[in-house]
Amino acid sequence: MSDSSLRPGAERRRQLRQERRADRLLNLWRLVVFSTMAGGLGYGLLTQGWTLRSPSQVEVSGSRLVSRDQVIQAAGLSFPQPLLALQPRQIIQTLSTALPVENVRVSRLMLPPRLRVELVDRSAVARAERRNKEGLEQGYVDRLGNWISLRQNLGVRLEGTQELRVVGWNERHRPALAKVLQERPAFGGKLQEIRFDPEGSLWLNTTDLGPVRLGPADGQLERRLAVAAHLNATLPADLRGRRPQIVDLSDPDQPELSLTGLKPVTDPGPATAVRPRGGQ
Repeated sequence: MSDSSLRPGAERRRQLRQERRADRLLNLWRLVVFSTMAGGLGYGLLTQGWTLRSPSQVEVSGSRLVSRDQVIQAAGLSFPQPLLALQPRQIIQTLSTALPVENVRVSRLMLPPRLRVELVDRSAVARAERRNKEGLEQGYVDRLGNWISLRQNLGVRLEGTQELRVVGWNERHRPALAKVLQERPAFGGKLQEIRFDPEGSLWLNTTDLGPVRLGPADGQLERRLAVAAHLNATLPADLRGRRPQIVDLSDPDQPELSLTGLKPVTDPGPATAVRPRGGQ
């Protein structure tokens, strides 16, 4: 008997293996062709389709002060510009530094290709000064404590900046400054000055309390601000008309008011520490 009669299914299995091998080769060929076509199409869209060809494809919204031309110039955009080559985070960082804006959002839109830039204008809330290599620099701060130079201030809204002054601004103090500015309404418009001394201690100056030492800008800052606002609103009756020489809130649980009589400068006399009633 022949091998084919002994194994009648062997030939069929061989044919099936050949068919499967041919199918795999065909599928691989299709994959190569489709990948090549997709890559070519993607490259074409990247270089030809998803391209900013004119300034009109840059959409700028949300700002009353910054124009589209200013955004394009500040971001260093040129045309034509491949859309996918733009890095939104880098553009945000550049615009935040160069323009008088508080917040920036950048989006790349594909159909039709365009770049969307959404801005929130800065509002200066206080005059400020800081010390740099050239000496003392004058400027402003916004509600988040960010520095606004006189150059950046062109066109920025000034909201009550003549009523409040920030002295000793430094980037490391910005979070604490933002917190104080947030609590400003609690002082009823009586807050005149926010000052950071060279050691980093934070001071306030109000029309009723005078100098208020808050101490370091640490985890107790919020508590100290609450006590300062409370004292400013509820100064004991027997102390009204006698503006304290200094209020020390380094320990917010035991605020101290130092009262000093009018003495010659050469003999300031002893200070009297008073713990006010009604303190928190």
